[in-house]
Amino acid sequence: MSDQVHAEAGMKKELVISSTPESIKEVESFIEEIRTEMGFKDDVYGNVMVAITEAVNNSIYHGNKNDAGKKVFIKVESMNLYRIVVSVEDEGAGFAPADLPDPTAPENLENPGGRGVFLMTHLADEIKFENEGRRVEMIFNI
Repeated sequence: MSDQVHAEAGMKKELVISSTPESIKEVESFIEEIRTEMGFKDDVYGNVMVAITEAVNNSIYHGNKNDAGKKVFIKVESMNLYRIVVSVEDEGAGFAPADLPDPTAPENLENPGGRGVFLMTHLADEIKFENEGRRVEMIFNI
């Protein structure tokens, strides 16, 4: 893991994981470490945890196709004491977020998947997709 950094403007942390389901545990510990340093409230922590783990799961399963040889890159940076920017990037082929079906449409309500991007969009204060969909950047007001 990265070096300890105190909660202040300019904090940066990075984690690189293999594209395996077991790597999610590392991500959860990483988020917990950031929560401790920055003092997130419980509701913000829940939003950050769910959004980041959804993004990482999408990167592992959809982006990198469970290829353990491919990596997922997670970066967290505090712009100030009240705002963090989180990026999750994979080594996959990318995707077009606008082409995703609406998970709230009646014909999609019974589908077991397809809600990750929807959740991320609603849990983050701002979100954007870059690098042909291989990178998602989420901003959280903490």
